[in-house]
Amino acid sequence: MYKPECSHIQTYTKGKKQLEDAGQKLEFVRTLLIDNYDSYTYNIYQELSIINGLPPVVVHNDDLGWKEVCHYLYEENAFDNIVISPGPGSPACSADIGICLQLLLECRDIPILGVCLGHQALGYVHGARVVHASEPIHGRLSEIEHNGCRLFHNIPSGKNSGFKVVRYHSLVVDAKSLPNELIPIAWTSSSDLLSYLETQKSDIVLEAYESQKGQKSSFDSFSSKLKNGTSWPSRHTERMGNSRVLMGIMHSTRPHYGLQFHPESIGTSFGRQIFKNFREMTQDYWLRSRSSVVSERKARHAGLPFRGIPKRKQLVNDVDARKSFGMLNLLNLSVPSSGFTFLKLKWRKFNHLASEVGGARNIFCKLFGDHKAENTFWLDSSSTEKRARFSFMGGKGGSLWKQVTFKLSHERRGGNLLIEDGQGRIRSIFLEDGFLDFLNKELLSLRYEEKDYEGLPFNFHGGYVGYIGYNLKVECGMASNHHKSSTPDACFFFADNVIVIDHHYDDVYIMSLHEGQTATTQWLDDTEQKLLGLKASAAKKFKVESPQPVTHSPSKAGFFAEKSREQYMKDVEKCLKLIKDGESYELCLTTQMRKRIGQIDYLGLYLNLREKNPAPYAAWLNFSKENLCICCSSPERFLQLDGNGILEAKPIKGTIARGLTKEEDEHLKLQLQYSEKDQAENLMIVDLLRNDLGRVCEPGSIHVPCLMDVESYATVHTMVSTIRGKKQSKMSPVDCVRAAFPGGSMTGAPKLRSMELLDSIETSSRGIYSGSIGFFSYNQTFDLNIVIRTIVIHEGEASVGGGGAIVALSNPESEYEEMILKTRAPVNTVLEFQKESISNRVK
Repeated sequence: MYKPECSHIQTYTKGKKQLEDAGQKLEFVRTLLIDNYDSYTYNIYQELSIINGLPPVVVHNDDLGWKEVCHYLYEENAFDNIVISPGPGSPACSADIGICLQLLLECRDIPILGVCLGHQALGYVHGARVVHASEPIHGRLSEIEHNGCRLFHNIPSGKNSGFKVVRYHSLVVDAKSLPNELIPIAWTSSSDLLSYLETQKSDIVLEAYESQKGQKSSFDSFSSKLKNGTSWPSRHTERMGNSRVLMGIMHSTRPHYGLQFHPESIGTSFGRQIFKNFREMTQDYWLRSRSSVVSERKARHAGLPFRGIPKRKQLVNDVDARKSFGMLNLLNLSVPSSGFTFLKLKWRKFNHLASEVGGARNIFCKLFGDHKAENTFWLDSSSTEKRARFSFMGGKGGSLWKQVTFKLSHERRGGNLLIEDGQGRIRSIFLEDGFLDFLNKELLSLRYEEKDYEGLPFNFHGGYVGYIGYNLKVECGMASNHHKSSTPDACFFFADNVIVIDHHYDDVYIMSLHEGQTATTQWLDDTEQKLLGLKASAAKKFKVESPQPVTHSPSKAGFFAEKSREQYMKDVEKCLKLIKDGESYELCLTTQMRKRIGQIDYLGLYLNLREKNPAPYAAWLNFSKENLCICCSSPERFLQLDGNGILEAKPIKGTIARGLTKEEDEHLKLQLQYSEKDQAENLMIVDLLRNDLGRVCEPGSIHVPCLMDVESYATVHTMVSTIRGKKQSKMSPVDCVRAAFPGGSMTGAPKLRSMELLDSIETSSRGIYSGSIGFFSYNQTFDLNIVIRTIVIHEGEASVGGGGAIVALSNPESEYEEMILKTRAPVNTVLEFQKESISNRVK
């Protein structure tokens, strides 16, 4: 997991002088952010980075022992406050909460804010009961009433006030069990729950709030009562009643606060104001308490043995020394020992040529379709809207071409890499640090001149094209894989000769990469002649009938389902139980359909798929040595990094079938748009992707230009959101992928715990399904999809994955039907193409 640069910790340690300077507020606030292995922690990190003027230091709840914590808090005075993140599980489970309970018990003189699980921990550690909520609430909103304490300064209160918050929780602190030292400060204003779009209809701060803004906060008089140990009047507890849920607590004598809701969510109003208030409360606390508290902090812990912990040791280095692999070691700017490779690009443009030569399909089939299109790729924007403007295609042949194939070891960390060059020579390397580390070093070793690609309107100029399988999650923070993939875990071509189609302007580009300053033009010359010699009628061999409605189930199409309908529904029930127990907010359950298809025309099969189910992030990959073909019609982008350093994710959550008539189709589209369940799914994944980008993006740069838009495809409507952020300059492209892979729309949230649970429920590896297909360009850009709506053909067997997000509102039967819907287009393509092939052979 990404941590701030070491220099930040030096600032924290040196910053203890600000604590000892009397008579002025802290210049900046230094926060220790405890991550309970959640997928929203870096949304908090981003907010605090903006508000505090300094990024917080993030550590997992089991990274540091108590002596180390004491060292940084009381010896170095390195932090001014602590924030405890949300997380899966319960505060009653030590594995879920780690050191947080001890922090809340012992650090009575340090401001602490607990969010969700951190809020429950504050209640639990002082004797309150943490119980199941009357129903799990995930990705849904409530209006909040509060008592006017300082944490809610400048925030309205009550029904129709405009203060609406996002909730992700299955457990709650039982208000009736609160001890005297814990005071309720916020609760739901009614039993009504809202979807995100419902809140947008009335998201106006009322005049009543505006009239309050000029009034003096009641916190001063309130806090004076707390100093005397006065407990919260019983009438306030009674006001909550059975229909209201406790949403906030504070300690009567310590600067400790808890919030059950998520102030960092994109759907929460006034979330940033809450963090700002906590910063100001921290500044005022140390201003009031500076001399006495600093002395007390030093004296109370003076006798603790700190031997073996160097005083000037930086906190991040302490952690990384013990966890040098996975998410804790994102940044890796080392380069291969072989040094650098200088690349030279030559390219040509042909205006308005694509349609004249039969379009992208004809170009690919004529130039790369011979010999079963072996060792070829086609990143195919078969849906030609602006969102998918370019298609890229190529094959074996250039001087720099190579194929890299990686398979994880199941005996030890790392895996075996095979590298085949253009002459067929193969060498094998065992990569102890894994494939992503290898890819990172390869990309960072490439040198080039930007002027070579000036004028090109796209980001891919040659480089690695292929896929990352789902099991590479073990290189992105996951501890292990329960299931071994039968296909390679990653497979890429290094593409040095590429044809590009600009669907918007109908232009064709040809590009050729060479090593060193001398660049031949032979491939460019030959390809230009082939393009100019093409005729549109040459596509007859590959002519495909117009798409017809598909109605066959996988079983009728001859596919063997990995799980029966009954078993899949039982698995949904398991997921719902885990969600109810607080183990996850959302679980993306999947399964596979399989069928032996033998040696049919795989390219013809792909051409049928792209006609029947056109998609903006479609792809064809043929790795002939692996006996592996991938026919992908994905509508979903995982992650893109463009030439300006902008990262973009476009998660899909929410799918419904197209209607048979225009009226029915519009009705189904609106049904999806206003589905509370689908909005909850989408909101959870948007917050998760904001978190993943938050690990590698500049603070304050992450934004959501499109939230819950409905996009329509040949067979389905889908709910899509767009998240963008500016990459930090120190982060490499692979760092960005490592921070976010696998795509959250295929895991659920919190990501790590959800993947662990799914591994135990699912009975085989997802393999390529749920992974990503795309490119890593030599100029440090990339674009990757999510592998869905895909036929993977390996050693004569076709497999199609499908699934859906299970949330508290899910219905097992509906989830099964949604899974079948998502597999229908690729499954029926296989059936219909096989029938057509048999018919042609009979003729």
